[in-house]
Amino acid sequence: MAPLIEPRAGDAEDDFSSTKKRSLLAIAGSLLGEINLPKLALAWVILALVPGVLLGLAPLVATAWFASVADRLFALAGIGSLLLLALIAVAGWYGFRPLLRLVERSFWSLNSLAVQPVYALCREGLRHLAERFLTVGASEDKRAALRAATAIGAGLLASAGAATVVGLVWPATRWSGEFADLVHPLRLLVPALANTVAVMAAYLALASLAWGLADGLMDQPRDLGGFDEAPEQARRWRVVHLSDIHIVGERYGFRIESGRAGPRGNERLGQVLDRLDEIHAAEPLDLLLITGDMTDAGRSAEWAEFLDLMARHPALAERCLILPGNHDLNIVDRANPARLELPTSPGKRLRQMRTLSAMAAIQGERVQVLDRERAGLAGTLAAALEPHREAIGVFADAGTLRLSAGLSTVWADVFPMVLPPAEADGLGVILLNSNAETHFSFTNALGLVAEEDLQAMLAVLRRFPKARWIIGLHHHPVEYPQPAKAFSERIGTALINGSRFVRQLKPMAHRLVAMHGHRHVDWIGRCGPLKIVSAPSPVMEATDDMPTGFYIHTLAAAADGGLALLAPERIEIAPRPPAALSS
Repeated sequence: MAPLIEPRAGDAEDDFSSTKKRSLLAIAGSLLGEINLPKLALAWVILALVPGVLLGLAPLVATAWFASVADRLFALAGIGSLLLLALIAVAGWYGFRPLLRLVERSFWSLNSLAVQPVYALCREGLRHLAERFLTVGASEDKRAALRAATAIGAGLLASAGAATVVGLVWPATRWSGEFADLVHPLRLLVPALANTVAVMAAYLALASLAWGLADGLMDQPRDLGGFDEAPEQARRWRVVHLSDIHIVGERYGFRIESGRAGPRGNERLGQVLDRLDEIHAAEPLDLLLITGDMTDAGRSAEWAEFLDLMARHPALAERCLILPGNHDLNIVDRANPARLELPTSPGKRLRQMRTLSAMAAIQGERVQVLDRERAGLAGTLAAALEPHREAIGVFADAGTLRLSAGLSTVWADVFPMVLPPAEADGLGVILLNSNAETHFSFTNALGLVAEEDLQAMLAVLRRFPKARWIIGLHHHPVEYPQPAKAFSERIGTALINGSRFVRQLKPMAHRLVAMHGHRHVDWIGRCGPLKIVSAPSPVMEATDDMPTGFYIHTLAAAADGGLALLAPERIEIAPRPPAALSS
């Protein structure tokens, strides 16, 4: 007798977090009843309140301390003013260097948490309105001009709002402290927070003007228009670009975003790899690049499935490079978007170590990491991780907070990863981590390339001045020049500093191609000379009975020393018959 409910086809529970089956408003409404308010409050304290207090306290503590030290030194007879100044400077440097570091980290933490997102929200909001109401039937040039104008308008709007905030909080600020304040520090809480709001708002007011002007004057994204051509004798590289394969840990498992609106299980991915094996046997491939979201929620079972699949295709595995996506790192609970974890929780670190372990297994002997100054290459990923192997294994087994803290720098230090070119003018690959530090499943998709990683990437590009490069990251550097389905889609998945990322690459863009995933959108375009390739997902945006596809790109050495992007080959994966899926 047939079951009353076919378990292989799933049910409503599989759609609980699906943005394809439910609106974001419906998901948000569901999570309000599930969210842990005490944990949310504590997370807010750790992420915003503590950095804010430290930043605002800095001038108060510093002035109180210097005043106290100066009074005592002046009381010592025979000490000249220059010697006194030198002693205060030395004491201040060594006594307050840890405080200055805390202040610096707090500033950039708040910048990525509140400042840059505010400007990005204004920019994308204006652009969304302009594209919806002003670009119907407009030419590509007019759409580009509107994008530029809205960036400048967003800078002005954010600046005006931030200046208003400065004016409102200024009466509560206080910029000098007294020794008595150090005895009663609680009296500094309100002025410290007011100082922080004033500093960050003033920074936003100035920075948003600079960002808006820079974004408005930069080359705007456009469809590519046409592919390059290269002579037959030019060196060529065949690159398979996959992304967002979202491996699940169950045979009939459904993916978070698609629910029952997408293929179940990992059968479709197996078809993709089988097809690539056939293609490689007929015409060899040089590289298989997977730009993030290898797993659906970063679980151990999902990584096990990924490694098992790659082990069954050794020719592909030895050409494969992977980088982390938001689903590999930032999903706290695949079944409940209301789940959040504290910034101190070992859960995030565990997902990082799982990802790092898979990266080491796939590419550890081929990619290299940077030295401590982040200016040159220092050896393979495998060699860099070897001293930490035992600690990572113990942490994975115990998962304690203490062991997690001991691995805090391991993850950050391995990015960017570099596959150096085989020849001075060959093709190399730089792999970035573009995931923002979020601890809440509902905000998991935001992106941010750390400034330190951005500068390290530029140092690598300068170190190989003749080489061609693929820049791999998960998030899209720019919003595509086409209307977004929803405003929440373009702000909830954005790379916050994507415009800066593109501007920094412009001087070397003729020898670069940026490849990303994240949005599951099939798009190839450019920002000025920088070519940008977005990979469609071969397992998402389609049901079991629909075909999916991916691309094999051919890159070639251009005569002017640049990197040519030739017309790609689209590979379609046909659906399997229902009987084959159920057997």
